[in-house]
Amino acid sequence: MIEILKAKEVFKQYVSNYDIKNGRINLKIIHTYHVAENSKMIAKNLGLNNEEQNLAELIGLLHDIGRFEQVRLYNSFNDKETIDHASKGLEVLYADKHIRKYIKDDKYDAIIYKAIENHNKLRIEKGLTEQELLHTKIIRDADNIDIFRGLLEQKIEDFGKFGSEDISKEVLTPYFYESFKEERLLEYDKAKNDMDIMVAIIAHIFALEFDESLRIIKENDYINKFVKRLNCQDKYTKEKIDEIAKMSIEYINRKLK
Repeated sequence: MIEILKAKEVFKQYVSNYDIKNGRINLKIIHTYHVAENSKMIAKNLGLNNEEQNLAELIGLLHDIGRFEQVRLYNSFNDKETIDHASKGLEVLYADKHIRKYIKDDKYDAIIYKAIENHNKLRIEKGLTEQELLHTKIIRDADNIDIFRGLLEQKIEDFGKFGSEDISKEVLTPYFYESFKEERLLEYDKAKNDMDIMVAIIAHIFALEFDESLRIIKENDYINKFVKRLNCQDKYTKEKIDEIAKMSIEYINRKLK
C-alpha cells in the first residue's frame, strides 16, 4: 500500500536540507508538487484504480529528487555539463535504500526506477513492461506540462542552461526553428543559447502521450502566455517565435480533434 501523505512528509523533510532561498531549489520544490498532482490527474483520467493513481503521484514526487544535489553541487540544471539528474535521483533513492522511507515494500521498485530513469530522456528505452511504460509516459507528460506553468510563474532565466541574464535579447538559432517545424523533440545539447532552450521546451508538446495533457496546455493557454512573456527583442527571433506559437496551437487542435 502506498501512503502518499507520509511520502510527501518524507520529501518535505528531505528538501529542508537544501537552501530554499536558492531560486533553482525553490523552483524544483514547487515543480515537484505540481508534477505529482498532474501525474495523479492523468492517471485518474485514464481510469486507473486508486493504488495506480497513488503510484503515479509518488513517481511525480520522486522524479526530480536528483535535481537538489545537482543544484547544491553545481547550481545548474545543465545535465550535459554536470550530472544526469535522473541517474543522480536513482542513486539518492536506491544506493542507500532511501526509497524505503517513501514506500515500505519493493513491489513497485522496478516501475518507479524505470519511470524516473526515462523521464528526462529524449526517447523512452525499449523493453519496458506494460506498467513500466505506462508510468513512464505519465511522468513524462506530467513533467512536460508543468514546465509551462513554471515558466509563467517563476523567473524564466532559472530554466535556462547558459546562465542568461535576459533571454528576451537573445537570437534564436535557425536550426531550432527549422527543426521545430518537423514536429519533434529538440536536443538540448545542440542549443547555442537559452532562447534555443525555450524553443526546445515548447517542442515538448510533440512528446505528450495523452489527450488530457494536451487539454491542460490548451485550456491554460500556456503557449500564447509563454511566448508573450519571452518578450523577444530581436526582430528575426520574434517573427520565428510567433510562428512557432501558431504551429504549436495548430498541432494541439489537430491532435484533439
